[in-house]
Amino acid sequence: MAKTQDFTKVMQDMAAAFPMDATAMQGAFKTQAALAEKMAKVALEAAEKSTEISAKWTKDTLSKMSMLTSAKDEPTEYSKAMTEFASSAAEMTAENLAAFAEVAKKVQMETVELMLAAGKDFSEDATAAVKKATADVTSAAKKASATAAK
Repeated sequence: MAKTQDFTKVMQDMAAAFPMDATAMQGAFKTQAALAEKMAKVALEAAEKSTEISAKWTKDTLSKMSMLTSAKDEPTEYSKAMTEFASSAAEMTAENLAAFAEVAKKVQMETVELMLAAGKDFSEDATAAVKKATADVTSAAKKASATAAK
């Protein structure tokens, strides 16, 4: 039977010839973690503000409904109360949708700013890592060619 060749030593030699810079990986991880933290902060602030808008809208709607639930002397007063409620509900809807739009706009602007900054950071990290890797590979190649020449 044919014996399977053991590539363990070959892989170890290859890994030793091309050393990995762990500091570059740590730097990339830290940069990514910082971005994730900032993005989470933006999302949580937006959720908090949206919740405040929703709660205020609900509270205002319930307070306006008291006009509808009170007993009236004349039947026409019911239609007047309903008309006033519908009018105020439409006005509140416009105001609150505008407030939600402002929250969304703020989130969009902050996200774009974070992504641009992250792109710059990642580009700088990648450039530094490539320069270091190139220097390491060049050094390893010189050592290997010097060893082979002997």
